[in-house]
Amino acid sequence: MAGAGIALFALVGASAPNHNTLRAPITWLRLPAIPDTVSQTVTIAAIVLSCWGALSMLRAQERGWRPDARLLVRLGALAALAVANLTPVGSSDMASYASYGRIAALGGDPYVTTPAQLGGAYAHLVSQAWRNTPSVYGPVATWWQATAAFVGQERPWLTIWALMLANAAVFAGTGYLLLRTADDPVRAALLWSVNPLLIGVLVGGGHLDTLVAGLAVCAVHLARKATRWHHDLIVGALVGLSCGVKISACLLGAGLAWPLLRSGTWRPALRQACGGALTLAAVYGAYGAHALAPLSAASQLVSAPSLWAVFDQFGAAVLDPRTAAAVVGVLWPVVMIALAWLLHRRTAPHAPTVGALPFALAFAWVLAAPWSMPWYTALAWALAALFGKGRPTRYLAVTTAVLALSHNSGGHGWTW
Repeated sequence: MAGAGIALFALVGASAPNHNTLRAPITWLRLPAIPDTVSQTVTIAAIVLSCWGALSMLRAQERGWRPDARLLVRLGALAALAVANLTPVGSSDMASYASYGRIAALGGDPYVTTPAQLGGAYAHLVSQAWRNTPSVYGPVATWWQATAAFVGQERPWLTIWALMLANAAVFAGTGYLLLRTADDPVRAALLWSVNPLLIGVLVGGGHLDTLVAGLAVCAVHLARKATRWHHDLIVGALVGLSCGVKISACLLGAGLAWPLLRSGTWRPALRQACGGALTLAAVYGAYGAHALAPLSAASQLVSAPSLWAVFDQFGAAVLDPRTAAAVVGVLWPVVMIALAWLLHRRTAPHAPTVGALPFALAFAWVLAAPWSMPWYTALAWALAALFGKGRPTRYLAVTTAVLALSHNSGGHGWTW
């Protein structure tokens, strides 16, 4: 079932990319386009089979199935490479990545200049919803995108392809790192390397969350083994770099620091905080504090399915939209902390604290944040792969599938 799910994701990538990236295909790898209804049906089947297959593999492993973890990692790397050589599906984010990278490669500021202002072939690919939006990603992400744009030059398809291949390489590298560092290498490989949901949604969409997850695995592994003061600084630097990709990675830093503070070992926590703060200051110093400005507008967005989507709709009818947004902004962090506490209670008996709390925070953020997408679960998956068994992992699989069914249309209609 997992293999069938990946194959169907690949079919969609080869024959039904979204309306935006359809204009920049990797021509020698494309199949004839399939109709909207067919592509949507195939994508739904891919997501359902992938979720079912992932859960079944985990259940089999818990009952004694012990495949070769190294073989699983190799298979996952091959699957990721195959998907990366297809047109991205389920999201038009890759077109935005390419445009921001092109702006930066030309010497512009993607936190001020929008794809619409860039114009040309790159801007033409970006979804209309995001064409007038400056980058909401960190400077590390911008440099990543600019490197790909330097390779692609005036050819958007080559920039997108370079980003897809780099993303697949990080995914495979994270799988290998988990193989070497996880408590249970087989379970880690099942949760990450051959996880069909991640291959289809995360790698198939080419999302930056892969890079955040890879840096998080490095940070948590080093935090578990830290014995010297400079180890703590490196952990903080890795957290700072991940925040330089997406600011939501600050949850990782909070999850690593809180157990230290509770146990009274505040010096390692302080060193980690200093390492992270210095790294963030360095990366954001390249552009200035205005690089954080687009995040303010993005924080007002609300997606469905979400508790806050209902509140936003009916609350705006009773209150004014600004007041409703302010209420959501106050309530959702409270809900996130409460969910993290519940998840931590379910996870803690099965995992070391250094991994359990970051996982709980990352998963709770996906559940509680007003704006949540299926690829946002990458951080939680990577952290779950580091430690042993736990029921929250099954909830994570179902959550990823539900979000994917809501936000991955098979390339037609919904083009976030």
